[in-house]
Amino acid sequence: MTTPQPPASAPDQPLDLAGIGIGPFNLSLAALAQPLHDLRAAFYDQSPTFQWHPGLLIDGTTLQVPYLADLVTLADPTSPWSFLNYLKTRERLYPFYFSERHHIHRAEYDAYCRWVSENLTGLHFNHHIDAVRWNPERVLFEIDYTQLDPDGEADALGRAYTRNLVLGVGTAPYVPEPLRPLAEAPGVPVIHAADYLEHREKLLEAEHITVIGSGQSGAEVFLDLLRHRPTGREKLAWLARSPAFAPMEYSKLGLEHFTPDYTHYFRTLPEPVRDQVLPQQWQLHQGIAAHTIADIHDELYRRSLHGGWPDAVLTPGVFVRTAGRVGTTRVELHLEHIQQGTRSRLTTDAVVLATGYRERRVDTLLAALDPYVRRDSNGRPRIDEHHRLVLDPSVKGAIHVQNAETHTHGIGTPDLGLAAWRSAVILNALTGKTHYPLPHRTAFTTFGLEPRPQPRPHTGITSENRHTIPRQLPVH
Repeated sequence: MTTPQPPASAPDQPLDLAGIGIGPFNLSLAALAQPLHDLRAAFYDQSPTFQWHPGLLIDGTTLQVPYLADLVTLADPTSPWSFLNYLKTRERLYPFYFSERHHIHRAEYDAYCRWVSENLTGLHFNHHIDAVRWNPERVLFEIDYTQLDPDGEADALGRAYTRNLVLGVGTAPYVPEPLRPLAEAPGVPVIHAADYLEHREKLLEAEHITVIGSGQSGAEVFLDLLRHRPTGREKLAWLARSPAFAPMEYSKLGLEHFTPDYTHYFRTLPEPVRDQVLPQQWQLHQGIAAHTIADIHDELYRRSLHGGWPDAVLTPGVFVRTAGRVGTTRVELHLEHIQQGTRSRLTTDAVVLATGYRERRVDTLLAALDPYVRRDSNGRPRIDEHHRLVLDPSVKGAIHVQNAETHTHGIGTPDLGLAAWRSAVILNALTGKTHYPLPHRTAFTTFGLEPRPQPRPHTGITSENRHTIPRQLPVH
């Protein structure tokens, strides 16, 4: 490791905003922050380049939101970082126009985000954040980081100073407890769907494959495996805890749960009610696209045209109680049916866990800030309407969060369609100015009987937005 480098931002010229993590949400924030010349911002990520679920960029898979849910359009349709402008720079506007495509390919969204990340300034990849502290003497946050070389090895140490933070560290693949020892053991064919494409060819060589999980990822992985197995010798199992391989709720009024209006309504509910409502809404965001279900059924039907049934078992309503190895390469799953109360065993040669993602823990990263964070009755951080952690009044800077507030802001939290709106909310709150005017109403549905309060204008530093940056900033 080389000697420590000069600070990325000195205490006398700190950043106004430092972002930790460069996924789609912080990339959206960076893109909308770019024209705000009085806002000095930088974003850090330990990855060498932008990556968005590379293990699930299966050929033909599409986003589950329309292309208008890009990084910027729903807050600023004139932004140069829109998806349509990306197409223009690639001379692909006419092909896209004639394709009449509302939902773009997932690989195309990944390429679009990478284009933004390669052309925006202020993004620092290959930077691993080691610690974050609040310095009351300087009234600044201190960020210690390790700069990585192209091989991911530590190359240099550095420190940045900032008035405000935004955490966009994303989610991590979730592995159920009974399968965790097998997934962590080297050489055992149990992988998370997040790594599917990396292991796909080897998986296809397995005699029998089991997919666990009934969401969109599970359906896409099962369909891809099915299409590449010989007819009559598929040897596939698809298991799910949910009571059915159910379609995602995609009616137009149902989609209004992913609007700012519903987010505002959800925030006003008492904490126990919010916790009760969230699990009941699983079909709004954990179901399967209707066209994917149709494709799976069509493929299974095609394989039955000449008599017989495909060698594929699709069983909802079951969960894995325990799991273990059989010999050196096989896996035995101990299953229980939730409604029947019956138990069985399944021996398989490979397992793909399409068991979703969980908000990434930042306890270690923010350990020094933990005493300042105010929590709810379940120990979760309290988060205000501007997506800020509620902190002890002694901390004068703000910590905003992206995709870490489902418990306070509802099921729209991880939805790409709310990315630009949330970025605009954060930037307006930080600067104390309405750089991005936000709509007063976004849904035909009226959620609740109480009228929604009109948003307060940003008029500078007040008791409600004490975390805003100073009105006069140096021009950079």
